[in-house]
Amino acid sequence: MKVIKAVYNFLVGDMIILVGILITVVILTLILDVPGLQSLKVISGVILIVAILTVLTTTLLREALGNK
Repeated sequence: MKVIKAVYNFLVGDMIILVGILITVVILTLILDVPGLQSLKVISGVILIVAILTVLTTTLLREALGNK
């Protein structure tokens, strides 16, 4: 169990980052696979960048405003 936790902390470091990126990947996959969402394919790059910046900002704010 220690090894799994060590690998998780090395690769991800925070649960907010992991969940945020997974949600982003699911949304982008839906945009590419669902025919009704094909029109959003043009802005999928913008969605990816905004989502990643939001996740990283949220994590940074949580760390900065945490218990001191």
